Amino acid sequence: MGKNKTSASIITAASFAALLFLAGCSINVKKEPNGQDKQVDINTLVGGIHVSKQADISDIGLAIYPGARLKEKDSDHGDKSANVNISGFGYGIKVVALEYQSDEGPAKIVAFYKDQLKKFGNVLECHSSDLNFDMRTESHESKELTCSKVNQGNNVELKVGTKDNQHIVAVQPEGKGSSFSLVYVRTHGKDADI
Repeated sequence: MGKNKTSASIITAASFAALLFLAGCSINVKKEPNGQDKQVDINTLVGGIHVSKQADISDIGLAIYPGARLKEKDSDHGDKSANVNISGFGYGIKVVALEYQSDEGPAKIVAFYKDQLKKFGNVLECHSSDLNFDMRTESHESKELTCSKVNQGNNVELKVGTKDNQHIVAVQPEGKGSSFSLVYVRTHGKDADI
């Protein structure tokens, strides 16, 4: 009997929490002319999620490599730009990402962005065989960015900043040219602002 009463109390509390969460929930979806979602905003009493396909290069704080073109959607119709903000319970994350392609080789793009990134601090150059945006830091205590243990390959990640506020440029060879991603990631705890 005690177990059923405890289960009923848990279910009641969970139901109340769900109602409280949904009671203050608002969802706003903006559509593109073709009917696809362009921007989604979800606001609740405890936080919000804001996702937009329209990332702005000014939010990243870097220039676009001369002659580069925003990469087209891939075969899965995946967009190549995003602006995501998630906040709640005193925590938040902002990610802005854009993907481009260029007829230039990776070495010229890497040199260009090394110079661009200097304004944010010391630039770390990492090499990998795939691009998984390694946001690794020295330790849980440190906010210093590091490369993965295997620091080799044709793909280059340039990183600058700290675990909580970082700029990443990922460059990979593509045909006779290159593709590259520009990413800004910022996280905060309850005392900071995005």
